[in-house]
Amino acid sequence: MKSIILMGIKHCGKSTQGRLLGGMLSLPFMDTDDVIAEQTGKTPRDIYLSGGEAAFKAAEHTACRAVAEQVRASGTAAVIATGGGICCNPDALDSLRPLGSLVFLQADEQIAADRIVREVSVSADGTLSNLPAYIAAGNPQSLDDVRRIFHDFYTKRSELYTAAADVTVQMLRLPKQENTRRIMQALGL
Repeated sequence: MKSIILMGIKHCGKSTQGRLLGGMLSLPFMDTDDVIAEQTGKTPRDIYLSGGEAAFKAAEHTACRAVAEQVRASGTAAVIATGGGICCNPDALDSLRPLGSLVFLQADEQIAADRIVREVSVSADGTLSNLPAYIAAGNPQSLDDVRRIFHDFYTKRSELYTAAADVTVQMLRLPKQENTRRIMQALGL
């Protein structure tokens, strides 16, 4: 069996589906964001905010190389969840591609936007905080602005993920295990 590398925007279910797939297939589960945190002592978000995109991409590439080396050394496949921006980091993606199938978990735009908006804090004066960096960069003044910025982001990222993926699976409003079954079916498992 080849490894299964899950890609998609934040909140599409990569980690949840990765754990479920790993359990169902008796494969180890790895999350590149966790590896970044282990290697650097910082969250991917902290790296991006303090060092910018270049620092984050370098950390992600290093983490993906380490994951690939670990999978090769183990002699067994794994289920790997990647960070939400790996489609914009060809070096990181190229580190994982030889391991197996790249699977794009395509989240419903409305569901993903709702999850992001749910995490946003709005202060008494209307200031927004706890925004993903790519949304904060658009300087949103309202939750409607957050959704508009997210729409543009979602459209661009979906095109990139579709181009990079071996398989695309639409995440539906179904029980998690049913989406897991659909991923396995798409992979012929």
